[in-house]
Amino acid sequence: MGSAAHTLDTALVLGIESSCDETAVALVRGDGTIIAQAIASQEAEHAPYGGVVPEIAARAHAERLAPMLAKVMGDAGVALDDVDAIAATAGPGLIGGVMVGLVSAKALAMAADKPLLAVNHLEGHALSPRLADAGLAFPYLLLLVSGGHCQILAVEGVGRYRRLATTIDDALGEAFDKTAKILGLGYPGGPAVERLALEGDPKAVPLPRPLKGSPEPHFSFAGLKSAVLRAVESGAHKPADIAASFQQAAVECLIDRLERALETAGPFPALVVAGGVAANRTVRGALEALAAKHGMRFTAPPLALCTDNAAMIAWAGLERLAQEGEDFAGDPLDFVARPRWPLDRAAEAVRGAGYKA
Repeated sequence: MGSAAHTLDTALVLGIESSCDETAVALVRGDGTIIAQAIASQEAEHAPYGGVVPEIAARAHAERLAPMLAKVMGDAGVALDDVDAIAATAGPGLIGGVMVGLVSAKALAMAADKPLLAVNHLEGHALSPRLADAGLAFPYLLLLVSGGHCQILAVEGVGRYRRLATTIDDALGEAFDKTAKILGLGYPGGPAVERLALEGDPKAVPLPRPLKGSPEPHFSFAGLKSAVLRAVESGAHKPADIAASFQQAAVECLIDRLERALETAGPFPALVVAGGVAANRTVRGALEALAAKHGMRFTAPPLALCTDNAAMIAWAGLERLAQEGEDFAGDPLDFVARPRWPLDRAAEAVRGAGYKA
């Protein structure tokens, strides 16, 4: 696996992810090899509504999961008895979808007498860079940016996270999606905004940079989203310029907040980005430049591991197995799915909607 602390190189974990609008299954070995995986997107189901509808998502997970499990196991030529543990997202997320995956994992674990690994979806993202980068060691500074979360975390080890900043309102991925909706770009919004921004001038539209320069450590994107709406309603700007200016403002907010985190909690040997927004190339480029400025190593998972996937859930399970040892019995079969599950339980609640994480 990714460091000398890993000892279970031959362990095989089956991972299940169903926290939002992707149904995913993967088989991952302890040396970081993804043996087989499958991901089923629900973009077509949710596109007419401009966002994820929880009831539709849960139904789609229930319909797709069993055939996908059979396909992944068949593609790998692996029987359930060959698997060392079953890992599934147990939260946070849309509770109906989380329950579909977790209940399925419990049934498999019970039927095969295998350990159940109830994985925090955010921990899956936080550890996914180590799946792709075998040399990434603890500790590292993590920017976790997705549709539901925007946090800066000090990742000190498996299960050891210090939250340095979070959003007080919208997550950045949510702001991308809402900007896309305002611009009439459809769903999913993040990639659509990124594509349109390539055609625009990032300096053309004067948009705010909420909390930039503030001593407060956190993020805020609600004001930026509202400013995009006003820019569109004014009729004075091209859609491509609005998209480019929004993306530039968001990037500057990220860099400013990370600079503050480095001043107050640094230094760190590596800067890591994970989550769906980590797939944005402009974001990646700015973060890579920031890391170079501070003499830090920069790591980001490949694009396929940025969005929700089961390989990261299986990997988080493998990281736990490596930490706990081969005799680890796993989590109890009555583990309860959690709509909210902060990585840093000791972190203070912040004003606004920061309670999300």
